[in-house]
Amino acid sequence: MAGGGLLAEPAAADTFVSTALSAGSPEPDVELAKHWWLPQRNVWTPIGWKGHLFRFTSIYNGALVAEPGAVISQKPNTGPYNGKNFQFTVVMPQRGGGFRPFPTSEHEVWDDDLGYRQQGWDEDSDAPVLWTEYRRQEGLVIRETVFGHLPGGGDVDTAIEPLYAWVRFEVVYVDPIKAPKDFVFQLWLSKAYMRPQGPYEQENGVPLRVIPDLAPIDGGLTMQRVWNPSRKPVTVPISDKDDNVRLMVMTAQGGTIGMAENDKASGVYDLQLGLPVEVGAHVDLVVPLMPQPLADIKAEVAQGRESVLAECTAYWKQREPSVATIRTPENYVNQVIRRGPQLAQVVAEKSPDTGLYTFLSGAYAYDVLWSTPTSMVSHMFLDRLGYHDVVEKHIEIYKETQGTRVPPSSVFEGGTYPGYLSTPKVLQAIDWMSDHGAILEILATHAMLTNRREFIDRWMEPILKACDFIVEACGKTNHNGVKGILPPGHSTDEGAETQGMIGQAWTYKGLTSAVALLEREGHPRAAEFAAFAETFRQTFVAAMHDLADRSKKWTDEDGKEWPVLPPQFSGTGVWDDFTMLDTGALMAVWAGLMPASDPMMKSFVEFFRVGPNTKLFDPVHHNALYRAVLDHEQSSSEPCYSWNVFHSWELGDRDHFLEGLYGLLVGGLSQDTYVSSEHRNAIYGNLFSHPIIVWSLIHSVVDDSISDRDLHLLRICPNAWLTSEVTEFSKIPTKYGQVDLAFRLSRDGRTLEVEFEGRWHHKPRRIVVHPVPGSSVRWIRVNGRKYRAEERIVL
Repeated sequence: MAGGGLLAEPAAADTFVSTALSAGSPEPDVELAKHWWLPQRNVWTPIGWKGHLFRFTSIYNGALVAEPGAVISQKPNTGPYNGKNFQFTVVMPQRGGGFRPFPTSEHEVWDDDLGYRQQGWDEDSDAPVLWTEYRRQEGLVIRETVFGHLPGGGDVDTAIEPLYAWVRFEVVYVDPIKAPKDFVFQLWLSKAYMRPQGPYEQENGVPLRVIPDLAPIDGGLTMQRVWNPSRKPVTVPISDKDDNVRLMVMTAQGGTIGMAENDKASGVYDLQLGLPVEVGAHVDLVVPLMPQPLADIKAEVAQGRESVLAECTAYWKQREPSVATIRTPENYVNQVIRRGPQLAQVVAEKSPDTGLYTFLSGAYAYDVLWSTPTSMVSHMFLDRLGYHDVVEKHIEIYKETQGTRVPPSSVFEGGTYPGYLSTPKVLQAIDWMSDHGAILEILATHAMLTNRREFIDRWMEPILKACDFIVEACGKTNHNGVKGILPPGHSTDEGAETQGMIGQAWTYKGLTSAVALLEREGHPRAAEFAAFAETFRQTFVAAMHDLADRSKKWTDEDGKEWPVLPPQFSGTGVWDDFTMLDTGALMAVWAGLMPASDPMMKSFVEFFRVGPNTKLFDPVHHNALYRAVLDHEQSSSEPCYSWNVFHSWELGDRDHFLEGLYGLLVGGLSQDTYVSSEHRNAIYGNLFSHPIIVWSLIHSVVDDSISDRDLHLLRICPNAWLTSEVTEFSKIPTKYGQVDLAFRLSRDGRTLEVEFEGRWHHKPRRIVVHPVPGSSVRWIRVNGRKYRAEERIVL
């Protein structure tokens, strides 16, 4: 695998029984994968503005939460805003009339509605406008839309300036046979009372929980009296005890409005909104994220929704010139690529104190920073899509904090480490020993993909210091672990000190990527660090074999025993049953420490496919902390750590690779809003699964990683992309330069027309075009020249 210099021809296949798609099964695509994975329930999606300290949360059922404070993880810059939250909850009429009562006991939100609702992004809008539908059996469909707006429509300055959500409830369909003349629905106005909590037994992870005691608004709300017999549209502010506005309502033409305190829940208010049942009839709301003076919100409302939306559209339409274009025949794929980068920039913040930007690990749960998984948003996701300016802006913070902290391990106590890269303390969630290597991977990959001289020159010294730290750290002997690799420390959230595989993998990956950069730059220290990396690799491999000898064994169908590798060389983890998959030995292939063809690596993937854990796995009653398996090639614990996909990619195992790619696309994301979950059906508002998805999508057709010197095209291209419609991958960043690739089938389906162009800053040795198995293609025409499709084509 590139970066480790460890590419090897695959060894003779050992015999395993696999859960791969059976012979004759259709090749995976989005629609097939939807039969594997139900839509996720319990989804929440961030709504906001690039870099703002706060963001709204749209819950799957249409509820909107404005939460400027901490929910799970506390951090200093949001501490002053704790408790200043607000929520509205949509309540539709019951079949027998009236509205359900406000809840009086704690329970999961999904207990009320099974956790599902029709949602999606407005595909006609470049701005992220989220819709939620209410398909009413009275005979109409109401669509709720919401988008965020920063007054002025530019970049944040202070990052705490007023931020608004514009919400519309609109009649979009009226049944021609039977429908009412008017329709009244209700909003509960309260403080935020739907909170992520858990995990619990026999559930999929961390659900949203209704906590009624959190709902009452201190001091109550006041709505001005409205006398409007003509039912003309009126604008009505709803204010808190300090006369600041929490909600502004613009009623429908022919509509009604009324508000009263809930008769069952003091401090909660029932806002009833009526509108005529006519297509286009609508009610508009403007929700400030923080309470705002009446004059300020009047100025916002005065612009009008269409003007504000136009301003948002212009803002979100702007993209730096280097951004890639990806267009496939699968609209689902296209929309994931379109909305993912927007979500990533909303799940980020600019510090009001330092002016520095950072990506965050999540919204409405993890609005802090785990640097290891969040690093993947940069080097596997946004940089691979050409968002280079965005990445640079959000990683500058690591330059400021290098050397300011001590690694999370007793091994390092009492020392200072000027090269150590870490999470800024003000953003810290739980520091991991892998963070340093993960941050170094961002820097080296960004430099290799962009070849930006200013960036390389400015970051060369921090990169060298980071490499020096790895050498120093691996030289530590004051521990009981394997000497010569990264010492024990905090490897996961457990708090236990272990010599975890995750730390070794990220350290080696970051180091070898830095070495590749130094070698390309002709730096005099390149050979020194390359030699050290090779010693690290050899030490790791020897330790793996020793670990295998003393590990428990599982027996395959042929009676052959294979090791069940713990996720650490020393120490004892608390949750080893699932961290074996998510943070364990499978990472060695992705990092370049061991080839995917190694029998130990192949056997360990098969352990999760068909081993004893599969006998205990219940896909319905499963918790993310239970024993892990590969379910359609996706980790049953945390999909974003499905490292097996890289095994299949390296081996050219087309069936498993595509099953993993489409499994993650459909099962690791919300099928409605394309936001990631940490575990299925739990902890949304993040981008955890996007990196492996985007990396795999791109590498299926433009692969600069399988070889250290060659560029491979169409290596594992899905057959779903071979149609008469053009599939386009343009301005794709590679370590050689930008690549444009477009292809389509001829009318008879026998010729694949391919157009290719590269703009090189470091020219590859060869360009290899691969045939596409399982298709009807007999000829491949590349830039006008025709080749037989059965053979690899070397350009």
